[in-house]
Amino acid sequence: MSRITRRQFVRSSAALTLTAAGYTRAADSPGDRVRIAVMGVHGRGKYLLPVFQGQPGVEVTHLIDPDESVVPAALAVAKKKQSVEPRVEKDVRRVLEDKSVTALVVAAPDHWHALATVWACQAGKHVYVEKPVSHNLVEGRRMVQAARKHNRVVQAGTQRRSAEHVLAARDFVKSGKLGKVPFARAWIAGDRKPIGRAKDAPVPKGVDYSLWLGPAADRPYNPNRFHYNWHWFWEYGTGELGNNGIHGLDMARLVLDLDAPTRVTSSGGKHFYEDDQETPDTQIASFDFPGCTLVWEHRIWAKTGLEGESFGVALHGEKGTLIFDKKGWHVKDGVEASHKEASGLMTTHVKDFLDRVRDGKMPNADIEEGHKSTRLCHLGNIAFRLSKTLNFDAATETTGDKEADKLLGREYRAPFALPEV
Repeated sequence: MSRITRRQFVRSSAALTLTAAGYTRAADSPGDRVRIAVMGVHGRGKYLLPVFQGQPGVEVTHLIDPDESVVPAALAVAKKKQSVEPRVEKDVRRVLEDKSVTALVVAAPDHWHALATVWACQAGKHVYVEKPVSHNLVEGRRMVQAARKHNRVVQAGTQRRSAEHVLAARDFVKSGKLGKVPFARAWIAGDRKPIGRAKDAPVPKGVDYSLWLGPAADRPYNPNRFHYNWHWFWEYGTGELGNNGIHGLDMARLVLDLDAPTRVTSSGGKHFYEDDQETPDTQIASFDFPGCTLVWEHRIWAKTGLEGESFGVALHGEKGTLIFDKKGWHVKDGVEASHKEASGLMTTHVKDFLDRVRDGKMPNADIEEGHKSTRLCHLGNIAFRLSKTLNFDAATETTGDKEADKLLGREYRAPFALPEV
């Protein structure tokens, strides 16, 4: 088990007090050209390709994926935006050896996020890492430490932190127009289809399965634990709480200026699907902060959610309720106010990352904030898995419960152990 001791947390505290001015050392004056390698191109990585390529002075130099079958479609997307075809690699370590690469985009499965990020920081690369930023809580803190030690810009893929309407909501709440906000709720109803049941099978041709597993335990290939469906298995993913809950929880944290919870509870189960999924299809997680309780709720089998929205966040204040919906946000039962969501959200977020790579300033979704939001997901899942109420010590990032603290980290398969920082 890779664990961070109390002494290591104390020793790392200095890194957490870095000012924005100190963080500017992260930039290496790369000039106008930013050379990007994208790790994981089956889904999210392929989507991000044209977003990065659409920014001035960006060249995608490498596509990285252990499955050869997903590369042609990603190459076709990449070639629409640039004349030089990206090189293809299966192993991120070979790409990190290339000194001309400026930054790594990590869109691989959750269990690869931390290892790829730490390795990239050690190799002098900046990182854009998709949400949730880590597979477990210990990894998230190690990522923060790596970013600070190596003075790298590490941006989390929580793009709503760059959204004008979310920032406007934060200003609205800070102005006092909503009054005290003792309760907030975020939710999703996904109408997601079941994955069925599948037997273990031979590894498909062109797949480096050991490389796909990386730090995860060695077990037979199964198509239901591979592309996308890995989200619903604890060995690789973080369930719907980590998949989409991170967005709603991160928005609430940003707008309400919430830091660390003091107590976490969770309930639910696999009540709807009869298939191979391990993670709950129905879950409620409650996070107590000083002065506010934040609740996440998902029922990924349902067609509709709260307030008529499949995904949303509601901030219940003494002077009204602010609701994020598909149009932006509005306030009901109080002062009439609203703000529309602007288009081009992903472009704005990616631009912020690239600007920060060039000037070294703090990005909108710095890895520290990405970690703090992701740890809510980890704590909620641990509380659910153990059917326990967890008391959280933010100074050490531990719960004081031996059984729960074992789930803060994981066992690593050699040679894919997460480095000490």
